Amino acid sequence: MWPPERVIIAPANAAEHEAVKTAQRALRLAETGEMDEDTRRALRGVQQLFKIPVSGVLDRRTCEALDKLRPPSLRE
Repeated sequence: MWPPERVIIAPANAAEHEAVKTAQRALRLAETGEMDEDTRRALRGVQQLFKIPVSGVLDRRTCEALDKLRPPSLRE
């Protein structure tokens, strides 16, 4: 589900793992579905770039920023 319904700190179900994979795809990271350090670091960079609260978690505002970075071919 994109964007996820809740803030994802650690994915708790299959839909959240898929949302993390979508974020990782946009960030051009390995698509593990886990909120590993590389993913959190990249999310913080996007958050800083778009001047949204820097948390390293996947929330709606961060998803909207990631959508601006993903080329149309990678959008679902």
